[in-house]
Amino acid sequence: MSGPKVVVVGLGPGDPDLVTAGTLAAIAGASHRFLRTAVHPSAHLVEGASTFDHHYENADTFEEVYRLIVDDLVAAARRHGNVLYAVPGSPRVLERTVDLLDAEAARGTIVVEVLPAMSFVDLAWVRLGVDPYEQGVRLVDAHRFEVAAAGERGPLLVAHCHNRRVLSDVKLAVDDPPSTPVVVLQRLGLPDESITTVEWSDLDRAVEADHLTSIFIPELSEPVAAEVAAFVALVSTLRAECPWDAEQTHRTLTRHLLEETYEVLEALEGVGDGGPDTDPEAYAHLEEELGDLLFQIVFHTTLATEAGAFGLADVARGVREKLIHRHPHVFGGSEGDDPGDPVANWEQIKKAEKGRGSVFDGIPATLPALLLALKTHKKAASVGVAVCGDIHRAGLDLTAAALAAETDPTDTTVGDLLMAAVALARAVEVDPEAALRTAASRLAERGRALEAEATNFSDEPNQE
Repeated sequence: MSGPKVVVVGLGPGDPDLVTAGTLAAIAGASHRFLRTAVHPSAHLVEGASTFDHHYENADTFEEVYRLIVDDLVAAARRHGNVLYAVPGSPRVLERTVDLLDAEAARGTIVVEVLPAMSFVDLAWVRLGVDPYEQGVRLVDAHRFEVAAAGERGPLLVAHCHNRRVLSDVKLAVDDPPSTPVVVLQRLGLPDESITTVEWSDLDRAVEADHLTSIFIPELSEPVAAEVAAFVALVSTLRAECPWDAEQTHRTLTRHLLEETYEVLEALEGVGDGGPDTDPEAYAHLEEELGDLLFQIVFHTTLATEAGAFGLADVARGVREKLIHRHPHVFGGSEGDDPGDPVANWEQIKKAEKGRGSVFDGIPATLPALLLALKTHKKAASVGVAVCGDIHRAGLDLTAAALAAETDPTDTTVGDLLMAAVALARAVEVDPEAALRTAASRLAERGRALEAEATNFSDEPNQE
């Protein structure tokens, strides 16, 4: 393949003698060189390189740092043709920037070539005296420990433990601390290499962490996210051993899901806005009702797992990725350069994701009429349809209630206005449910027409 190219090399675990000949040759042959960070014992081998340490100082999150680095690399490759990018350790071991570069390559933006290199894990297995394949060791990034180690009992090799705050986050993520000490590995392969053991309770107090620190956890008493994992196992047991649970289907559970949803809504009314004066009993009630709703969600997921369709991890991963994609103004990316109106962006991204011709597609027709009207109003507003004043344009003179709602739009005045509209419908023998559905349909049609008009205008050839 031809095009702008990024050659990625690894500087090994630290000792310059462990850098491969292939990496040294690539460095020597590169005119434009970049270092992810100069804070590495072998960084001096990449002479004249520009570093990205300024991004670490200015960005708010590591994910933002990595995306900024990749943006800079892509721009440099387009400008110079070929660039070299050197990272600590191996490019294929817990190197997020390389994952992002691969994504750019998949889109055809650049060509990525990755050279093999030694990782700190190669030295770790030797120092620990373990075969990672025989013992099933899981390699985890400390910055994502709570998520990446979910459901794990060990053994775990945790990398990127570069300061006490990270070690504290790892320690607090475990519900039931391990009874055996953990092994702290620091600066492997360097003259000041250190391998010590420490009790779990002292992990963030006894260790002077640096950027070449990792920890080996032989065994966890309880896995991270143990309660969620145990709950999923419980539902599976109920399916296997309880006659009532065993005969349920997605269809038979529908009523229970709806009932639990309404009970959560009732509990939310008790909590209100959740200020400091909220009754603790209201939170206790909400906790219970959310648990009942979670049971329904896990039950449906368990049925899907039995059918070989998906599991709870797939559900969590899918909604996480969807939310990231729908919030470009938060997580960055090309779509988020101009945040604009987040609500309008959300609707247009959803429309593109699902291949819909209109933002009005996908509104469930079975919604209660008032909720259907509310959703239709929101969709219409996202495409520029004016929805304010519809009552007056429709000739509905609700006088005092309408004026009160306009001048003082509180829950009370809006509620009075809705009640007045229902009273009017009753007086003229009109079904308010059907009337509201019809009005929502008319509003959706106006929105669709505006969408079509905008699409036709954008498709017209430039007359200049």
